[in-house]
Amino acid sequence: MTVKHKGLALAVLATGQFMVILDATIVNVALPAIQKALNFSNAAQLQWIVTAYALAFGGFLLLGGRLADLFGRRRMFMAGVALFALASLAGGLAQNPLMLITFRTIQGLGGALLAPAALSSVLNIFKEGQERNRALGIWSMVSGGGGAVGLLLGGLLTQYVNWRWIFFINVPIAVGVLLASKSFLPEAAPTTKERVDIAGAVTITASLMALVYALAEAAQKGWTSGITIGSFIASAALMIAFIVNEKRVKHPLIDLSVFKRRNVSGGTALGILMPAALFGMFFYLSIYLQQILHYSPTKTGLADVPFTLVVIMVAGTLAPRVAKLNPKPILVAGPLVMTAGLAFFSRLPLHANYWTNVLPGIVLMSLGMALVFVTNTVVTTNGSSHQEAGLISGLLNTGQQIGGAIGLAVLSVISTNTTKQDIAAAHGQASAVPGALVHGFQHGFIAAGAFAVLASLVALVVTKVHKPTNVDLESEVEALPAVPGV
Repeated sequence: MTVKHKGLALAVLATGQFMVILDATIVNVALPAIQKALNFSNAAQLQWIVTAYALAFGGFLLLGGRLADLFGRRRMFMAGVALFALASLAGGLAQNPLMLITFRTIQGLGGALLAPAALSSVLNIFKEGQERNRALGIWSMVSGGGGAVGLLLGGLLTQYVNWRWIFFINVPIAVGVLLASKSFLPEAAPTTKERVDIAGAVTITASLMALVYALAEAAQKGWTSGITIGSFIASAALMIAFIVNEKRVKHPLIDLSVFKRRNVSGGTALGILMPAALFGMFFYLSIYLQQILHYSPTKTGLADVPFTLVVIMVAGTLAPRVAKLNPKPILVAGPLVMTAGLAFFSRLPLHANYWTNVLPGIVLMSLGMALVFVTNTVVTTNGSSHQEAGLISGLLNTGQQIGGAIGLAVLSVISTNTTKQDIAAAHGQASAVPGALVHGFQHGFIAAGAFAVLASLVALVVTKVHKPTNVDLESEVEALPAVPGV
C-alpha cells in the first residue's frame, strides 16, 4: 500500500488509539466524584462504569476486526471514532447511573470498532521489517502514555473543572481525528467477502455480560437469589450456543482449533488472569486513596502515574531482547512479582503513608505486569502464520478487557460482602464504615493475588517454550503488541 504521508497517517491512527486508552484509565480517578454526583448506591454498582466499557470493548473487538476487513479499514476506523465521540458526549451529560453505564457500553463498542481497524491499517501502511517495527514501537509507547496521561488528566479535570469533562474531552480529539482521517488515511478496499459471524459475536458477548451481571448481583442479593442463579444459567446457555455456532459456521469469529496449541491456550489464559487482578487494583486503590486517605483527585492521579511509567520503562527495555531469552521463567516469575505487590496492598492500613504503604505495591504490580505482557505476546504467537498472529493478538487484547471485567466483578463480590459483615457486626455505627471499607479492600487485593498465582501456575504447567536457537531466531514470526488496556 502506497501512502504519501506515512508519518501523518500514523499520527492520526495513534491519536485514535490514544483516545481509547485514555478513556480506560481517566475514569478511575473520577469514580468517587461520579458516585456522589449520580447517587451510585455502592462500589458494586459503581464498578459497572469500568466493567460496561471493558465488556463491550472486549466482547466486540474480534467482530470489529472482521467488519474492518469487510467494509474497509478507514471507513470502520472513522465509524468507531464517531460512535466513541457521540457516546462520550452523551456520557458527560448523563443524569443517573443507568444512563452513564449505557453510554459507557456504547463507548466500548466504538473502541472495539476503531482499535482493530487502526492497528491493521498500521500493519498495511508500513512495510514488514524495520519500518513496521519502528511504527509499532511508537504505537506501543502511545498506548502506554495514554494510560499515564489518563490517570493524571482525570484527576486534574475532576478537581479543577468537573468530572463530566473526562468524557467531553474526547469530542474535540475525535473531531480532529475524523477531519485528518479523510486527508491522510488511505481508502483501503475490503479485504474479504466472507460473511460476518454476527451470531458468534452476540452470543459470546451476551454470555460474558450475563456472567459479570450474575457476579455483581451476588454481591447485592446473594448467591441463591433467583436473578443470580438465572443469570449464571443464561451465561452458560449462551456460551454453549456460541461454541456450537463456531463449530458449524463456515467463517467463525474464533477458530476454536487454535486453542489446541498449548502456548495459545496458555497465553490466552494469562491474558485473562493478569488483567483480572490488575483492574481490581486500580479500582479499589483509587477509592482507597480518595475516600480513606482523603487525597484530592489530582493527587490520586499523580499517585498512580508510577505504575504506567514502570510499565513503559520495563517494556521498552525487555521488548528488544525478549526474542533471545527463555521466556518461561519470565512468564512464571512475572505473576509472582505481581502477587507480591497485591500481598503488600492487602495490608493497607486505615492511616497510611504513600511512600511506605502504597508506592512499593505499585512498583511491584507494574513490574510484574510489564514482564508478562511483553513476553506473553511473543510466546503466544510463536510459530503462527502472520494471519494467525493477527487472530491470536486479537484474542490477547480481547482477553485483557474480558478478564478485567470478570476479575473486577469477582473482587467486588468479595470486598462488598466483607464490608457488609463488618458493618453489621458493628451494628451499623458510622464510625465503623472506614475500617470496614479498608477490610473489604484488603480481601479484594487477596482475591486479586489469587488470580496472579493462578496465572503463574498456568505459565508453569501449560506453556511449552524454551530458549530460542539460532534457527528459531532466523524464522521468528513478527508478533503484534498486546498492551494492557488495548
